[in-house]
Amino acid sequence: MQRDHILTLSCPDRTGIVFHVSALLYELGCNILDAQQYGDEETRRFFLRVHFDAPAGVADTLQARFAPLAAQHAMDWQIHDAQRRARLLVLVSKQGHCLNDLLFRAHSRQLPVDIAAVASNHDTFASLTASFGVPFHHLPVGPGNRAGQEAQLLALVERERIDLVVLARYMQILSPALCEALAGRAINIHHSFLPSFKGAQPYHQAHARGVKIIGATAHYVTADLDEGPIIEQDVAHVDHAMTPRELVRVGSDIESRVLARAVRRHVEHRILRNGHRTVVFR
Repeated sequence: MQRDHILTLSCPDRTGIVFHVSALLYELGCNILDAQQYGDEETRRFFLRVHFDAPAGVADTLQARFAPLAAQHAMDWQIHDAQRRARLLVLVSKQGHCLNDLLFRAHSRQLPVDIAAVASNHDTFASLTASFGVPFHHLPVGPGNRAGQEAQLLALVERERIDLVVLARYMQILSPALCEALAGRAINIHHSFLPSFKGAQPYHQAHARGVKIIGATAHYVTADLDEGPIIEQDVAHVDHAMTPRELVRVGSDIESRVLARAVRRHVEHRILRNGHRTVVFR
């Protein structure tokens, strides 16, 4: 009985990597379904994603057999069960468009994830979350309880076996300690005006400046606010006749789409880190 897996790796670029990986998979009776690769001339690193079928019981053998090859080529590598659905914790504040979009995509099986829980510093979207049968956790944040609230978030991540934390317009700055604890498994979405339009009402600021393009950026969360490695971006053209309210509507649609695409890329193991940048296989 076959079961498909995904191998991802990065390593210093040299000849023979694809040959050795393919030969090992063939030797173990695996069938390659899809493979994508990229060699970065600047960093001299090689990136590979292989989706393959493996006979039942081969996964553990493959892990053991692949380790010496990985050591030989100084690889950073992982083998993932392609059938396993990622478990998400979604964080939200008072803007619910991204949350609503993710809940619907997960519920309708358009997105291969299970939303295990939603947490918020407000209770605004408790009923929306409940309508999808997802547990909602109200975790208020005040001047004296930020550390305690973040400890509750981390406990929730551990208890629910969360694979990815999604900041769906969660308007709280995560502490460096929390960013470190969630490194590589937390995604944020923001409007692409940063750093030009920081602070409150960015779309109103953009309207006042007469911008002609608005957009959104999804990126991994780091301690450098809104400067983590970029995963996905998109834009829309706007014009002088549009009001700030209309800009918010268009921007909200872009944010929802960009965040959903970024989540899909992550849970399908299509993203590999390349320093401060990312390699994203389509």
